[in-house]
Amino acid sequence: MRSRPGLGRSTYGEQVTTDGRTIRKERADAPAGFFEAEAAGLGWLAEAEPDGGARIAGVKGVGPGWIELERLASARPTAPAARAFGGALARTHAAGAAGFGSPPPSWDGATFIGRQPMSTKPDDRWGRFYADQRVRPYLRRAVKRGHVDTRDADIVDRALAIVAEGRFDDGRPPARIHGDLWNGNVLWTPDGVALIDPAAHGGHAETDLAMLALFGCPHLDSVFDGYESVGTLAAGWRERIPLHQLHPLAVHAASHGASYAGPLVEAAERVLAL
Repeated sequence: MRSRPGLGRSTYGEQVTTDGRTIRKERADAPAGFFEAEAAGLGWLAEAEPDGGARIAGVKGVGPGWIELERLASARPTAPAARAFGGALARTHAAGAAGFGSPPPSWDGATFIGRQPMSTKPDDRWGRFYADQRVRPYLRRAVKRGHVDTRDADIVDRALAIVAEGRFDDGRPPARIHGDLWNGNVLWTPDGVALIDPAAHGGHAETDLAMLALFGCPHLDSVFDGYESVGTLAAGWRERIPLHQLHPLAVHAASHGASYAGPLVEAAERVLAL
């Protein structure tokens, strides 16, 4: 949300206008509930702010085909801001969710990640939820579109089988996660980091951290340090980063093409080696 006053397009192709005070995103072909689901996710994440959670861009209005958000000034990323963001993110995660895959409680419509639909059927087992709702649907779509061949898909499916059976279930309760936490949704402002464009749901805290690592985030080690100063991550979480990157890589393989097939398969092979 760093646009200058005028017109532009967001990462996902929405028309963006700003008058310097607010930002309005519009999409003529938006499916029912597209921006309303985004607003619900932002509101749910923002509930953790009074307890020190991550700052969330405020929703000024929303309706079919549009959403209007507060405009945030930009600033240069710094290590202190990154560390503060890490601690705030840990507090947001700790706010919890009703189940793995649970959507924001105020929302019972369709949910999305980017332009793709995203399942939000609550499950009490993280591995089963993650394999069946966060990776397999996008893997199948990527295969259907010719972006991943069947041999590579078989490797990913082998990794998903051990995930679904619960090998990485750790007994931790569902975290309240952003769900699409790549660097483009992390805004550096004069008052620290603020977050936009979530695919918010109940998930595993390591998933947000893994997405930050996948697509790059300034001062990432400081973010991790800040997180660990507040939240507790299970031993070996860094080795499990490829596990939690299966989701965004599968989404990108489905959406953006065969260039993501190699990284997806490499992550699956690393999961199989854990």
